[in-house]
Amino acid sequence: MALCGAGQALRGLAMAIESLLAEISRAHFPHPPATPERIATFEARMGWRLDEDLRAFFLHCDGAELFERLPEANYSILSLAGIEEATLRLRRRDHSDGEDACWYPLVDCQDSDFVLVDVARPGGPYPLLDAYHETYPREVRRVAGSFREFLERALASDDQFFWLEE
Repeated sequence: MALCGAGQALRGLAMAIESLLAEISRAHFPHPPATPERIATFEARMGWRLDEDLRAFFLHCDGAELFERLPEANYSILSLAGIEEATLRLRRRDHSDGEDACWYPLVDCQDSDFVLVDVARPGGPYPLLDAYHETYPREVRRVAGSFREFLERALASDDQFFWLEE
């Protein structure tokens, strides 16, 4: 019985990410999906694997803007190529070699502000962190326990940075 309940819980999570992705397609600005081969290349190059929520997102759309198109978008979820490019920019700026070496930019909030994904715990779900350009890398703040939670809260935010209201 416990396994059956666990399976139902997992299906509920999968349905939740699928409904969030459907909302992005319906009312926001998704990019074309990444191929499984592109995801495998990204993971090999970066040295970490996408968790289930991120994999579902990138198979659905390889990046997206929420609420507004660029350059006005507060929430620009980077493509896989965008993560690679932004990672190089941040690494040159902060010389990451400690704890922050496991932090990768995932959402560009404009003005050099990013939401980072923390991949320190293999397999995920990966928490997301606010990286305000004035205090990064000295200070970061957890804004969501998973990408699914981040999407849920971002989509309900009316285009506001939900973690700034807390």
